[in-house]
Amino acid sequence: MKKGKLLVAALIVLLVAAFFAFDLKRFVSMEYFESQRAAIQAYFDAQPVKAGAIYFAVYVLVTGLSLPGAAILTLAGGAIFGLVWGVVIVSFASTLGASLAFLASRYLLRDWVQARFGDKLKAINAGVERDGAFYLFAMRLVPAFPFFAINLLMGLTPMPLRTYYGVSQAGMLAGTIVYVYAGTQLGQFKVSPGLIAAFVLLGLFPLVAKKVLEAFNARRIYARWTRPARYDNNIVVIGGGSAGLVTAYIAAAVKAKVTLVEKHRMGGDCLNTGCVPSKALIRTAKLLSQIRRSKDYGIRSASADFDFAQVMERVQDVVAKIEPHDSAERYTKLGVDCVQGAATITSPWTVEVALPGGQKRTLTTKNIVIAAGGRPFVPPIPGLREAVPLTSDTVWGLRELPARLVVLGGGPIGCELAQAFARLGAKVTQVEMLPRLLPREDPEFSRRLADRFRAEGIEVLVGHKAKEVRLEGGQKVLVVESEGRQSSVACDEILCAVGRAANTEGYGLEALGIPTTRSRTIEVNEFLQTAYPNIYACGDVAGPYQFTHTAAHMAWYCAVNALFGRFRKFRVDYSVVPWATFTDPEVARVGLNETEAKEKGIAYAVSTYGLEELDRAIADGEPEGLVKVLTQPGTDKVLGATIMGEHAADILAEYVAAMRHGFGMNAILGTIHTYPTLSEANKYAAGAWKRSRVTHGQMTFAAAFNAWMRGAGGLAEVIGTLGALSDRRPYYGTAPEHGD
Repeated sequence: MKKGKLLVAALIVLLVAAFFAFDLKRFVSMEYFESQRAAIQAYFDAQPVKAGAIYFAVYVLVTGLSLPGAAILTLAGGAIFGLVWGVVIVSFASTLGASLAFLASRYLLRDWVQARFGDKLKAINAGVERDGAFYLFAMRLVPAFPFFAINLLMGLTPMPLRTYYGVSQAGMLAGTIVYVYAGTQLGQFKVSPGLIAAFVLLGLFPLVAKKVLEAFNARRIYARWTRPARYDNNIVVIGGGSAGLVTAYIAAAVKAKVTLVEKHRMGGDCLNTGCVPSKALIRTAKLLSQIRRSKDYGIRSASADFDFAQVMERVQDVVAKIEPHDSAERYTKLGVDCVQGAATITSPWTVEVALPGGQKRTLTTKNIVIAAGGRPFVPPIPGLREAVPLTSDTVWGLRELPARLVVLGGGPIGCELAQAFARLGAKVTQVEMLPRLLPREDPEFSRRLADRFRAEGIEVLVGHKAKEVRLEGGQKVLVVESEGRQSSVACDEILCAVGRAANTEGYGLEALGIPTTRSRTIEVNEFLQTAYPNIYACGDVAGPYQFTHTAAHMAWYCAVNALFGRFRKFRVDYSVVPWATFTDPEVARVGLNETEAKEKGIAYAVSTYGLEELDRAIADGEPEGLVKVLTQPGTDKVLGATIMGEHAADILAEYVAAMRHGFGMNAILGTIHTYPTLSEANKYAAGAWKRSRVTHGQMTFAAAFNAWMRGAGGLAEVIGTLGALSDRRPYYGTAPEHGD
């Protein structure tokens, strides 16, 4: 078997090599056909069957070997054989050639690919077995990939040859007719209404085919459902968090009929258990930290007498003050029908709501937007659930400060809460399985933050895996493992902050067959549509980002595409997404960092500026921090920026604007920044970038020129230094450039 595969592979390589080595592609070009049209036509007139057989064999060979020229051959077929026979010959020849390429790929590569990557291909194989025929038909009708790539890749899947052949012939038929017809007109080699019509068909065919496919797909998907005669709503939104509120707001603003269903509290996690309460707690903790550092500000002594319960009550007061912004009363005034209850999607156009009193209400709607949010993830660590851990949802119910607190997780939530509770007086141990805190950021920022945490008394255990939790003598004991050795950490409470899981269960996704991704978010396309084109998802439930601002960003696309998608749909844009971790100092980022650039093989240059040199940071007593900017080598285009320091998230906005609107470091350097402000750090970072572009040659020439201007040198010396301009070594240090 192995010898047979080698022989087949060698034959294919030999034929392909010969095709290019002997320049055989010239025989499948329009120029060759034009020059030989008369001779070809005469041969066909004399021996039509033989001419057809030769053409058929050439077409099969070209497509079977995945050689270029199939499109030209199709046009030539129309010119030689006419519409009917051209379509018949090309249809069977193209399908047979595609099937040969399919079989070659299967014979030579499928076993090896499946053996090596079988685990990763399970989902793809299952999808091909379930819906492969439809997706193959879609790719044949509206080619998302070149046909030769489809032939080779589908050969690696479990699709039967019979299915592949039948679907390919049916899927390519419409395109074959259009191209063969165009060939019948091109064969005349003169401008005619038929020729113009052929070119119009070639241009419109992909668009028309796409619309036909969408209609066919919709008919297939909705086949088992009964569509209502009319709809009560344009949109029903499930979830009253950031994504749901913005969706409802936009829909109401354009006078659509929209109903918003929320089973808990309006405002979602951000208002009630996330962004708002955490920032309120962080503010109090920061104030206490500043009081303890009073000597740094010239104050002989200062102390604070506080009650933890009052601190937590203040957090709830802050939530209560912001709550009206997200309230049902406000949105009702805006024109949104706000309903409290548990929603269940019962069909693509109906949502059943279980109301608090036990009654049920059925809503009919043209579109549904799922914005069900997420919840804290509690990992399956033995004994953890029995220890009733705190999460970012439940921690706000505390009214007594835990004397000893273990924080599981070194991401943004874990870091923010670990520092806040440590500053409030708890002895905090932070446990992170990975080698450093904030693993998505560059190592120097992780290191600086860990150093700050340790200086504030937090025990930072990175590279430690939580193994189990025990209850011993009224206390909780976490067993951790690092480098093969186990140790124990005793505590009063465990705060689990290892990530969040999307809410994808309990409201009908399973019954409708709406799939989820490997990360357990709802599977959506680039327009945020689910498997049902009229059902959309946005925010944490859809991913890929779990930020309030990205949820609101996605909501705009959901609302606009749902309401006006029949005219134009918009692809969601994640090209510029900022985020921040609100520790002290803050860590904020947009775009690429150095770690990601290296992983992706993207060339970049680095410019940095330390906040210890910034006047305002020094005056504020907060000189700890760094601005790090990645730019495209040879240009001032910003690829990404990471800032660590006081108000880093606010300072970052200038780089977000630069990336979103296309201005670069030169524009930032040329912008007046108020003195003394923290935002000047951006200008100084741009200055560092500019200085890194000055070379030894330029400085040598500048020195000679200025000496001549003050009479200390001659013009000959200036001219003599022109050659030095070729010295491109950076004069002011370096801005490292990295490539593949």
